[in-house]
Amino acid sequence: MTRLALLLLSALLAGCAGLGALKEGFSGLTELFDTTEPVDPPVELAEITPTLSVRTLWDHDIGKGYDGQYVNLRPAVDSGRVFIADRRGYLVAYDRSTGNELWSTEVELTLTAGPAIGKTVLVVASNNGDVLAINPDSGEIAWRTSVSSEVLAFPQINRGRVLVRSNDGRIAALDEKTGTTLWSHERSVPPLSVRSRGAPVIAGDLVLDGYASGKLMALRFEDGKQEWEAVIAIPHGRSEIERLVDIDSTPVIKGDTAYVSGYQGGIASVGLSNGEVLWRRENLSTPTGLSADRRFLYLTDPVSDVWQLDVGNGGDLWKQTALHQRRLTAPVPVRNWLVVGDMEGYLHFLSKDDGSVAGRIQIDDTPIEAPPVVFDDVVYAYSSGGTLAAVSLD
Repeated sequence: MTRLALLLLSALLAGCAGLGALKEGFSGLTELFDTTEPVDPPVELAEITPTLSVRTLWDHDIGKGYDGQYVNLRPAVDSGRVFIADRRGYLVAYDRSTGNELWSTEVELTLTAGPAIGKTVLVVASNNGDVLAINPDSGEIAWRTSVSSEVLAFPQINRGRVLVRSNDGRIAALDEKTGTTLWSHERSVPPLSVRSRGAPVIAGDLVLDGYASGKLMALRFEDGKQEWEAVIAIPHGRSEIERLVDIDSTPVIKGDTAYVSGYQGGIASVGLSNGEVLWRRENLSTPTGLSADRRFLYLTDPVSDVWQLDVGNGGDLWKQTALHQRRLTAPVPVRNWLVVGDMEGYLHFLSKDDGSVAGRIQIDDTPIEAPPVVFDDVVYAYSSGGTLAAVSLD
């Protein structure tokens, strides 16, 4: 019942930014379901003594942002530019260092994912399955094609191909220059599944994608044929909600190993050569995704506690609870810290050594739902209300 309450609360408060409203929602659900397991409200931020100085280099308001919807829009960054889009189809490019506008355009689509940047194009996708490629130098449309349904997964671009997964479970590989479909792979999606921002990932000659029922699938990058399938989590429980598992977060690749997780799916380390599960933790999972550096994994769990794990065996090394239930993004490494965004537009910087909060800055008063993007030690974050900010670590 508590899990059902959490799912309902997520839907009820999807567009809600305020801490007060969130607390009322949690309280109301606790009374409604009369559960003996109370749902914790978001913690209020405690005063900190910063050990890291952070400042905003520049910021801009971008159209309607997420427009109150559950979408997957976040910055795309290259050596000189930052690209961003809002849900109503407004795209803009900025100089990465100064924040000066380079171009803007409107594509007259309801955008749900992107922009993703490749060698020659930017790619965005819509709620109707439109996939649009845009010239990053001018903002002009390079090509347009359609896939089978709405796209929420962030497009992946590598080696001349654009990988797009639509919400009906089909993965399509498109030619980066023309948009021509090179191959597609279809998998079934059960009636009850998690609506997720996770995406397939390219790992050498493989395309990895997790899906409902707790499995990880590897397809050949060349032709989309299945190479192997690994069981990450086994559904169990009495109700459909309790049995719901979904390996829905974007896999993280380190060398010849993939690290995966998802809704009630635990965390696992999987060998890329044959899909062998090297280790598994069933008692810990993340709905927002993993990140990694050379020695450690980092994740935000379902109640927004942040963890550091050993990549070798999955053992936990520290856990940070100071941001409990603040709807954190996945943690993103930046130098000796991790950065997470929260439901009130704050960026929090945590020490990799022990998880302590080293610094904090607010870029907006609406939620940051997509993980920040780090490029040359500058953090680019986009709030659901439409604020794009470049933040420097001093």
